[in-house]
Amino acid sequence: MSVIELQEESIAFKMAMPETINTIEWNMMDKSKFFPLSMLSSFTVRCCLYPLTVIKTRLQVQRHDQMYKGMADAWKKIYSVEGVGGLYRGFWISSIQIVSGVFYITTYEGVRHLLGQSGFNPRIKALAGGGAASLVGQTIIVPFDVLSQHLMVLGFSKRGGRANPEMIMNPLGIPLNKNNSHFRVTMDIMSAIYRRDGFTGFYRGYVASLCTYVPNSAMWWAFYHLYQEELLRILPNDFSHLLIQCIAGTLGGFTTTLLTNPLDIVRARLQVQRLESMQKAFRILWKEEHMRIFTKGLSARLVQSACFSFSIILGYETIKRISVNEEYKEHVRW
Repeated sequence: MSVIELQEESIAFKMAMPETINTIEWNMMDKSKFFPLSMLSSFTVRCCLYPLTVIKTRLQVQRHDQMYKGMADAWKKIYSVEGVGGLYRGFWISSIQIVSGVFYITTYEGVRHLLGQSGFNPRIKALAGGGAASLVGQTIIVPFDVLSQHLMVLGFSKRGGRANPEMIMNPLGIPLNKNNSHFRVTMDIMSAIYRRDGFTGFYRGYVASLCTYVPNSAMWWAFYHLYQEELLRILPNDFSHLLIQCIAGTLGGFTTTLLTNPLDIVRARLQVQRLESMQKAFRILWKEEHMRIFTKGLSARLVQSACFSFSIILGYETIKRISVNEEYKEHVRW
């Protein structure tokens, strides 16, 4: 191809490209930059927000207000009895989720890219991509989720001994010896699960996880694009596009959390209290809580969702901008 032809192709490419790119697509990025930065961002966010996950889980699996009266009370009691370590119980097992995060985001972007080639609406692409990504992600992380949740609800004092008996949930009967390391306790949990249920025990609550997180993920991404489009329409052109995306992500997180909270409680109880089915979990939950199933642990989950959504979008969209190929950089707004 001659120099003139290359120049003409470059000019045609620039003319075909929109003046402003609102969504950076999969084919626009340098993956060698995107993947390592994405894993680092995911780990950082999880590290900062993990205490909220512990608090949410303990609020969800307790009966009535047996141990904690709310999010602030749970934070105070866990910290005073177990120290900072109590707020990060099960963190290293849970942090393996950053590996599943790579599969999650690859699936999400890949499905969006395929549907985009067929001319689907951006919201439909986001809905399908989010659902498919969650299906892949949950298949990988549920065993680690089961382990981390059992670790979250075990009670230890700051000195490594046992906490107040009322603040302990130990359905597997794990010996809480103060001389046992966290690794030893984790191995005890794994052994107890395998001894009682075999390999399938590590996928306890898998269907409930899919019923919770697949629609949650699908709706979150769909609402994210919906809110982003509406905010772009009503806000001034010089308003920060990255801030608009962070606000849209937070609103999407709030919306999906309100819609899926009862399912998340059922999932947590299936995995920790070892109930046989979703139907039984729903029946027990309704008998214990009645209409409170819609609000149980909701405050912690809303705070977690808002912080998580804002942080994830801030990191995700920033990394996409850093990883975007040179020919697109001048068309991307910050």
